[in-house]
Amino acid sequence: MTLFLALPEVHALRTLTTDGRLLMLTRVVRLFAYGWLSVVLALYLAAVGLTEQAIGFMLTLTLVGDASISLWIATMADRLGRRRMLLVGAGLMVFGGGVCGLTSNLVLLALAAFIGTLSPSGGEVGPFLSIEQAALPQTTSDTYRTHVFAWYNLAGSCAAALGAVSGGALAQALQHAGSTPLASYRVMLMGYAGLGVVLGLLFTRVSPGVEVPVGLTAPTTSVLGLHRSRRVVYKLAALFMLDSFAGGLVVQSLVAYWFHVRFGVDPAVLGSIFFGAYLFAGLSALAAARCAVHFGLLNTMVFTHLPSNIFLMLVPLMPNLPLAIMVLLLRFSLSQMDVPTRQSYTMAVVDPDERSAAAGVTAAARTLASACAPLITGVFLSAALWSWPFLVAGGLKIVYDLTLYRSFRAVKPPEERLEAMP
Repeated sequence: MTLFLALPEVHALRTLTTDGRLLMLTRVVRLFAYGWLSVVLALYLAAVGLTEQAIGFMLTLTLVGDASISLWIATMADRLGRRRMLLVGAGLMVFGGGVCGLTSNLVLLALAAFIGTLSPSGGEVGPFLSIEQAALPQTTSDTYRTHVFAWYNLAGSCAAALGAVSGGALAQALQHAGSTPLASYRVMLMGYAGLGVVLGLLFTRVSPGVEVPVGLTAPTTSVLGLHRSRRVVYKLAALFMLDSFAGGLVVQSLVAYWFHVRFGVDPAVLGSIFFGAYLFAGLSALAAARCAVHFGLLNTMVFTHLPSNIFLMLVPLMPNLPLAIMVLLLRFSLSQMDVPTRQSYTMAVVDPDERSAAAGVTAAARTLASACAPLITGVFLSAALWSWPFLVAGGLKIVYDLTLYRSFRAVKPPEERLEAMP
C-alpha cells in the first residue's frame, strides 16, 4: 500500500488542492454529458424532420459556433475572471440542451447549435477545456503538472465512454417502455441541460485561487489576450491546426464507416471496438506522464506520436479484420499520449496571465481545422480511394511531429530548465 501511494501518478492526485479536485469533477460531469448527448443528437435532428444535408449543416454549425464562442470567452477569461466565464459556459450548455429539447423550429435549432454548447462527437467542446487547462497548473506543482493533466484526460475519456453507454441504454429503455423515439431523445436533451445546471453549481464552489495570480494582468496592448507569448502561441496554433486537420480526415464516424464497408462490421461490434479503443487511449495518458518525467515533454509528444502515425497508415493495408483491429488499437494506445503532454507544455511555455487565452486560441485553431477535413475524406471515399484518408492523415501528422520538434526543441518548460542547470 505504501509503495502504491508513493507512485508519482498517485502522489500527483494527493497534491491537488480542493480546486484541482473540483476541476477534475467538473471534467467528469461534462464529458459524461457530452458522451450522453453524442448518441442521440443526430438521431434527434432526423426525428424532428431534418434531412441528412440539414443534419450535416447543424453539426458543422455546432463546431463553428463552438470555435467562435469559445475563443471569445477563453481570451476574455483571464481579464474578466475564469470562474465567471466557466459559469457562462455552463449557461450556454443549459441553453443548448434546453432549446433543442423543446423545439422543432429550424431557426431556433440553428441558434442553439451555434450559440449553445453541444457536442456531436462526445469530445470536449465549449470554453471549459481552455479555462480549466489554464487553472490546473495553479492547483499543483510544476513537478506533477503533467501527471495531473494525464489524470484529467483519463477521467474525461472514461466519463465520455460511460455517458455514451448510459445514454444509449436510457433511450432504448424509454422506447421499450412506450415512448416514441422523438420523446425519448427529448428526455435525453433535457437531461443534458440538467447536467449543465449541475456543472454550473460545481463551478460556484471553485475558489479565487484559480484566477490569474495577483499582480499579473494582461496589458492593454494584448491581442486575443496574448502579449509576451504571442509568437509562441501563434506558432503552436499553426502546428496544432495541421495535426487536427489530419486527425479530422479519420474521425471516429468515418473510420467506423470504413470498417463497415471494408469488412462488413455491424454497429454493435463497432461500438465495442471504439469503446475499448478510447478507454485504452485514456489509460495511455498516465504512461505519457511517466515518459515525460524521464524524456521531457516535447520528446514524449513527438516520439510517441510518430509510431502511432505509422500504425494509422497501416490500418487500410491489413488483409483481414483481426489485423486491422489490432493495428487500430496499437494506434490508439499511442495516439493520445501527446494530449496531456501537449496541454502541459503549452501551459508551461506561456506566462500565467496568458494561459486561458493561449489554450483558447490553440483550441479554436484545432476545432476549425478539424471541421474542414471530413469534406476531403468524403471526396476520397466517393472516388473509391479507401486507403487515402489513412495514408494522407498519417503523412501529415508525421510532418507535424518533425516540424514541432525542430521548432521547439530549444524551448524548455520550467522543470526541465531546472534539471538542466548544473
